This record gives sequence, C-alpha cells and structure tokens, in this order.
Amino acid sequence: MGVHHRMRLGAAITVAGVLGMVGCTRGPVSDPPTATSDTAGGRIDASEPGGAVTTEPTAASEPRQRPAVLVGAGDIASCESSGDEATAALLDEIDGTVATFGDNVYDRGTATEFARCYDPSWGRHRHRTRPAPGNHDYGTDSATAYFDYFGTAAGPRGAGYYSYDLGPHWHAIVLNSNCGAVGGCGPGSAQERWLRGDLAANADRHVVAYWHHARFSSGPHGDSDATAAFWTALYEHGAEIVLAGHDHLYERYAPLDPRGLLDTSHGIRQFVVGTGGRSLYRLRQPRRAGSEAASDATYGVIVLTLRRDGYDWEYAPVAGGTFRDAGQGSVHGPPGG
Repeated sequence: MGVHHRMRLGAAITVAGVLGMVGCTRGPVSDPPTATSDTAGGRIDASEPGGAVTTEPTAASEPRQRPAVLVGAGDIASCESSGDEATAALLDEIDGTVATFGDNVYDRGTATEFARCYDPSWGRHRHRTRPAPGNHDYGTDSATAYFDYFGTAAGPRGAGYYSYDLGPHWHAIVLNSNCGAVGGCGPGSAQERWLRGDLAANADRHVVAYWHHARFSSGPHGDSDATAAFWTALYEHGAEIVLAGHDHLYERYAPLDPRGLLDTSHGIRQFVVGTGGRSLYRLRQPRRAGSEAASDATYGVIVLTLRRDGYDWEYAPVAGGTFRDAGQGSVHGPPGG
C-alpha cells in the first residue's frame, strides 16, 4: 500500500501500510460535508465553516468510500513554545478531520492568545477542526474567546458538547469535561443525559469520543473521576475509542471497563494525547494498570483511520522525534449490529 501522508524530505512521519488505505489529497476529506441537525448540545451542521465530515454514501457508492481519518492532540499553543508550530507542520501533511483535546491556547484562553499563538500554527487548519475545550480555554469568562474563535464548530455556546459523523461508519462525540462550567458531568446531568440520547440515536455507528480531562492517566494529573459517567455511558452503548489530553504526554491503554479493568470483549481503548506543543510532563512510574505504551519525550499527534471493521492508530512525532506507536484495533461488531 502507499503511504498515507504527503511526505517532505526529512519529515518525521514514516508510516507505510497502517494508514496506506487513505488517499493523499491535502486538506480536509474530499467528500462534501453532511448537514445534520443543529440543536443545543446536539449535532453540528457540518456545512458550516470548520466542517470536515465525509458524506453518508448510498449503497451503490459505499464500496468507493475511503476510511475516515481523525488526527489531533491537546494542550497545544503557546507563544512561549514552538511546539505547536512543529505539530502544525505534521497536520500540513495529514488528511482528515482535525480534533483538539482541550487547552487549545495558553495561558488564559484570551482572544489575543488565540490570534497570536494558536492562529499562526494550528489555526491554518481551523476550517477542518472540531475542537474540545480545556480548563485553560476557560481562563476567560465562559470560554468566550474559545467559542468566538471556533464559532459553530465548537458546538452550542455555553455547552461545548456536540457530535458529528465521520465517514459512513463512525460517529464522533465531543464532550466538555469542565464540569463546573456546564452544570456537571455526572449521572443525571444535562450533559450525561444528552450523551445517552446521542448514543441511542446513533446506535448504527461505531463511536469515538473525546474531551480534555483523561479518565485514566499515568501523568501527574492522574485519573479524572469527574468523567466516570461519560465512560460508563459510552461503555454501555459499545463505544470503541476515547481520546483526551490534560496530561502533557502520550499514553495508550488496553480496552478498559468503567472500573479501569481490562475488558478485551467490550472495553474502550483510551489514548491520552496532550502533546500538541505547550510543554511535556513526566510519566509516573510504575504506570497505571492497563497502560500499554507511553512516552513523555516528544510532541506529536494521534492519527486514527476509521474503517467499517476496525481502526488503525499511529502516534506521529514531530521532526526529530524517535518514539512511535502504531497498531490496529477491533470494533465490537458491525455498524448497526
């Protein structure tokens, strides 16, 4: 198979085969976006700026559909670091929808910081970005600058949780783990009820979800108990993947149940990817149970290729980085099955 990325001489990405099924057109996925209903705390209209969602195919066109690609990281931009410029250079060479896992800009998420620190790097991919908010984005009152900068792509103002489709077989759910700012994250909260409703409405698709505060982590922040209800709802509905940031490192977990125990049949695989460019944290040793691979040595992005019958992952480091992590994961059943 061909290499997925548009390679540059000296680029750090060297994935041959894992992502080779995907074409090499630069920028957002080539299919026109699918419009969905835009309700409070609900589905994003992918036809608005920031859309990068592939079309729902007809039965006749489905065999020609390419897998959807989701690429991203959290803990990204600071005018005091060049790390976000290095990770943005990776995005320049990778197709697909760009996801952010919170703390988009430092230190207080102001409009000036978005304009001066985020916009010159990751901002050039804003047209295909689906963001999640982090605690630093709430450094301004109600994350005003965050919602102003990303517009409708950030979901309903004041909520910041929403969902969208990725290709013909996958559904992405973006949650807001700044629980105090949105009325809570626990069982029975407005967000948790919305999550369960959205999962039920999209039971015919595989699910990837992302937010900022990692449910499980070997970094200094450790596990986020506040997001436990998210994991439980996703697990009960058969979700496959969770992505998060907050700890500035990379860590991949085995499929886990809501207690954090290994569950290879129904568990959710989590990736902590807080390596967008702000800084790096040290991993705690020994690492948390269930951790399969980790690095605190290099900035980078996660690249997911989402297929009908599974998914491929790759951690792509910035130029000069030596740590890589790639593999394939299974899904819990066929879409709609």
